Amino acid sequence: MSNQMQNDPRGGTRRYYSRPRVCLFCTDHTVVIDYKQVDLLRRFVTEEGKIRPRHQTGTCAKHQRALAQAVKRARHLALLQFRGETLR
Repeated sequence: MSNQMQNDPRGGTRRYYSRPRVCLFCTDHTVVIDYKQVDLLRRFVTEEGKIRPRHQTGTCAKHQRALAQAVKRARHLALLQFRGETLR
């Protein structure tokens, strides 16, 4: 069986596409990780408010640590939410 086609427990097949492992911050040096850039940080946070892992975002380890620090600072200053929207 190929790497991209695997059996799904529901009976069908799912396709897996590999994502390019290129760090946005390493390739484009004009983009700076800053806790005040909330629109940039929201790209790296899930709907529930969790920080996305490296294998989803494609960032390198150095920039993932800086990104996590910036998200935590933005949360502390109430620029980002700790959790997602509540269903009330």
